[in-house]
Amino acid sequence: MLSLFQRKRVTPETAAPPPPTPAPLAKGLILPESANALLATPRRQKLLEHIWQRTSVSRSQFASLYLAPLERYAELVQQFPASESHHHAYPGGMLDHGLEIVAYALKLRQSHLLPAGAPPESQAAQAEAWTASIAYAALLHDLGKIAVDLRVEQADGTTWHPWHGPLRQPYRFRYRKDREYRLHAAATGLLYTRVLDRAIFDWLSGYPELWAALIYVLAGKYEHAGTLGELVVQADQASVAQELGGDPARAAAAPKQALQRKLLDGLRYLLKEELKLNQPEASDGWLTQDALWLVSKTVSDKLRAHLLSHGIEGIPTSNTAVFDVLQDNGIALPSPAGKAIWRATVTSATGWSHSFTLLRISPALIWETHERPEAFAGNIHVDVDETSTVDLNPTSKASAPTATPTTAATSTPPVSTDASALAGLLDLIAPEHPTEAPASLVRAPLFEPAMATSGSPPTTTDASATTTSDPGSNLPSGEHFVTWLRQGVASHKIIINDAKALVHTVSDTAYLVSPGVFQRYAQEYPQIARLAKDSQLDGWQWVQKRFEQLHLHRKQGNGLNIWTCEITGPRKTRRVHGYLLNAPAALFTETPANNPYLKLLD
Repeated sequence: MLSLFQRKRVTPETAAPPPPTPAPLAKGLILPESANALLATPRRQKLLEHIWQRTSVSRSQFASLYLAPLERYAELVQQFPASESHHHAYPGGMLDHGLEIVAYALKLRQSHLLPAGAPPESQAAQAEAWTASIAYAALLHDLGKIAVDLRVEQADGTTWHPWHGPLRQPYRFRYRKDREYRLHAAATGLLYTRVLDRAIFDWLSGYPELWAALIYVLAGKYEHAGTLGELVVQADQASVAQELGGDPARAAAAPKQALQRKLLDGLRYLLKEELKLNQPEASDGWLTQDALWLVSKTVSDKLRAHLLSHGIEGIPTSNTAVFDVLQDNGIALPSPAGKAIWRATVTSATGWSHSFTLLRISPALIWETHERPEAFAGNIHVDVDETSTVDLNPTSKASAPTATPTTAATSTPPVSTDASALAGLLDLIAPEHPTEAPASLVRAPLFEPAMATSGSPPTTTDASATTTSDPGSNLPSGEHFVTWLRQGVASHKIIINDAKALVHTVSDTAYLVSPGVFQRYAQEYPQIARLAKDSQLDGWQWVQKRFEQLHLHRKQGNGLNIWTCEITGPRKTRRVHGYLLNAPAALFTETPANNPYLKLLD
């Protein structure tokens, strides 16, 4: 007991000193943050989720191929604005702009089969490499600004340059008064190795066409980068228009040059007023699920005459030159030989057949999705070389001769990226100002740790497997519909939790929007119309009834099958109707987080 009273008394002189209080930052200095902290805001987490949904990789692959570069980008750009007084001219604006343009570019990418003109099996094998390249090009396109437009001073008085690596000291910055406009596009080459690692470069350099396009974009030479450059430009315009309060859907669709607009307007007029499509025999053109095919001489002659009649000068007198102009402006898609002209044999459902020289054009350039005419009921066989052909109208195989099995295309139509669909994406990721970030949106539960990439380049085995699987090998049925839907969600051909999505997650299970999801399935399998005719039903109603017979959905207390959900965005609120699955495992391998914008109504 005595020892208790003999303990040395702790005095202020002998007490351990408290930890030093951090010195307050000098006025105007900004403390650098980690990538985790910079990306933790609800809106940036939502953008990351949108980006992941538009890839075809697992979460662990996403962490390595996409999230790691995004984190390195965030650490470099910190709180820098994207411009001094134009778009995203606020602290953190460059990071927001970078995430937005990646999300927009991947949304637009969904309407393109790349590389254009390649055989379908080659497109499937390269799909994820092209997707990743588009994301990288979009992310890096403005990165050179922090090297040549800004002067950054650290707390110790030294100048920071981005090639030094991420900031480690408090910093301040100002815009250089003598900066040269557009120099930043060329300056990107100084920095992209700070964002992309060696394994990524090893992987992408194995695809020569893709590699060349990516290098051109990183050098600021968008005019030489083909579709990849176009997607970056369109996505950039959409992000800028969104931030400035404009119409991003129109900005994304706007052509780069006045001539391109005139050519497109002329084609749209001719297709509406003069050209005949999908005739049972001779026709001016044919519309398949993923391409508009126009007889080359006919469209060249009529387009030239139309433009000249409207006083538009400078139109070439040679058809070959017109074809080159259409290709140079990104309207006519190049053939495997790199030319604007394709050679193909058209076969109608009645048995009529003829060979033509054709121009191939993306239907999305001509029509909104709801305005698009019905697809051609026959087949178009494109001459790839002297010994093989490719069937580029796979939806009509039941009623017309098929191509050689080793070269027949079996891809499903790409997800629409029309103006309304893009506007829907923008609605969901419009600027918000929440007071607190929900814990569920922190990186840890959303993504798995990154995979090690040393020793071998990234792999896209999972993506290739999902893109080449074909549920069309079975006859349409309720079970086949569920298989088709599960494969579409797994490969991200069917987008979930988007403003215009057909599938959402709510109440910890899957929600199928009706009748949209059944209509989409019926459109991909035209033979359903014949099966439904005997029951005097529309094709989608036939599918819906067979889905109900599987008893995979949850009924309301009053016995009704259909549930109503309310979708709330920053600009508008609307309601959708659909089926709620009993368990998410019927559709998802890994159940995504519930859509925070979707509310199930009683």
